[in-house]
Amino acid sequence: MSTDGRSTGSITGGAGAAAPRPIPEFDGVHAIWPRGDRLDAVRKASQRFHERFAAQGRVQAVKTVEIAEAPYPSRFAFQGYSLHANPFISIINRMMVIQFTGFDGALKTLVWEPTVAQGSAEAPFYNAIQRLGNRLHVERFFAQYLNDPDAVLPSMGLRNEDVDYVSFDHLHVQDVRMIMGSAERIEGEPAPRAPLFPDAKLLVHRKELGTFESMHPMQWAWYVERGMDGVPAERLEVFDGDVELGEGVALLWTPGHTDGNHSLCINTPDGVWVQSENGMAPDNWHPEHSAIPGVRQQAAFYGREVVLNANTLEDTLDQYDSMVKEKTVASRSSVDPRFSQVIPSSECSTRKRQWPLRPTFRHRPLDYGTITVPGRG
Repeated sequence: MSTDGRSTGSITGGAGAAAPRPIPEFDGVHAIWPRGDRLDAVRKASQRFHERFAAQGRVQAVKTVEIAEAPYPSRFAFQGYSLHANPFISIINRMMVIQFTGFDGALKTLVWEPTVAQGSAEAPFYNAIQRLGNRLHVERFFAQYLNDPDAVLPSMGLRNEDVDYVSFDHLHVQDVRMIMGSAERIEGEPAPRAPLFPDAKLLVHRKELGTFESMHPMQWAWYVERGMDGVPAERLEVFDGDVELGEGVALLWTPGHTDGNHSLCINTPDGVWVQSENGMAPDNWHPEHSAIPGVRQQAAFYGREVVLNANTLEDTLDQYDSMVKEKTVASRSSVDPRFSQVIPSSECSTRKRQWPLRPTFRHRPLDYGTITVPGRG
């Protein structure tokens, strides 16, 4: 990444025919000034990329598993636009297993968002929420653990050793040591952690990794302290900009929520899907169709076409542009064409107790193809 913000779409550690490829459509768009022209350039580049990407190869299989349910302030979820009496909503964290053909022709397995809830609870924000729940004896402040990432692949006939890549859209509330292993002992544990996925590399944006080197006070509450300590450098694939991993899989740089935020983009029989935490429900990307009180009205008042997941305000203009990028790259839903196929990685639940803060529309969990067991020597 050059210092002027131009996306070079490069990756450190990849080489040869298997290496991820830069996405040329987005080269230079983040350097355009003034900001209104940049948004226009992002939209046009996204349209060009969608046309090319949708006409290319598709993923072989995608499976979705719910990992945990956690409390989340409703004022963050819809940028404070919603009119409500509920201070908290519940959000569902999901893990995806994606299989695709790499550029070297070999089968690749990507695990997306394998959140280890034990580590997430140590992020300062959620640690404080749990203490508050303990004082008030309020059960809904606690996370519910639905599935253990360590057991998801065996349930599909795979071993954790079969995973080639692991990635998160960003590293909020992630203790990377618990996933990729560490040479250093986590406080309170008798020995250093072994990796959850022994042969996988973590795909991480260079700017996201850099946040751990020197954290700003506006970032601190959402990252696990020392969450990268002792993680071996050889376990990381560090990339810049936007990259394609293989047939039907890309990682789109979507800065704003965090500096190194990136979104999963996959091509399926139902068109292109994007998964992101820039919003908590389809309402965020299409507020003009929202039935949540206040969201449609506030967005119209300010003349805005997206509503941010606003727990962090690192760069709201960038996050706005990134959400436009996501919904432009994604295909339209065949169930309700008013909504783009952008699915939140942490999604507002439909619990009745949250009324009226329930999604206007909800995409089904992604489930395509058949998981293939790789050949094992």
